[in-house]
Amino acid sequence: MPDIHQTRPASKTRVAVAPAWAFGAVHRIIAFGLGSGLLRPAPGTWGTLLGWLLWAVAVGRLPDPYIAAIILAAFALGCWACGKTGREMGVPDHGGMVWDEIVAFWLVLWLTPSSLIAQAVAFAVFRGFDIIKPPPVRYFDARLKNGFGVMWDDILAAAYSLLLMAVFVRLGVFA
Repeated sequence: MPDIHQTRPASKTRVAVAPAWAFGAVHRIIAFGLGSGLLRPAPGTWGTLLGWLLWAVAVGRLPDPYIAAIILAAFALGCWACGKTGREMGVPDHGGMVWDEIVAFWLVLWLTPSSLIAQAVAFAVFRGFDIIKPPPVRYFDARLKNGFGVMWDDILAAAYSLLLMAVFVRLGVFA
């Protein structure tokens, strides 16, 4: 594998990342979602699944004020970790960096009914909005090329997801 510090193409999918490199520093471990972003195909889906697992075993069991603080802190941590990792790779928003999916999905799960079916629907809805990137998600994804940009477009996808989940709740889909 070539040196990771060489100039890389802007594509999210053309850069190979060796597991040894991804686990070589704390910011990379965070950015690559504890390694879930190294899984193929669909690293964003694997990262979101890890987010769901972390929610189920730890984050979702906490009182709301702690959840809010964790989401805010994880967002700030992600801005730093993804920004630093992206600069090292020469790819500002590498597809293997999935901390953004994890944190954004925590936000969705926090405000979604706690039933398994509601969470599964929220998972599908979030992944759909994250992949499709409706406006203004696509706008920010294309223009903000730093750690904040990596994190922000997924927060916007989470906002779309929460809006649709609220409609489903209002219609009694999860009753």
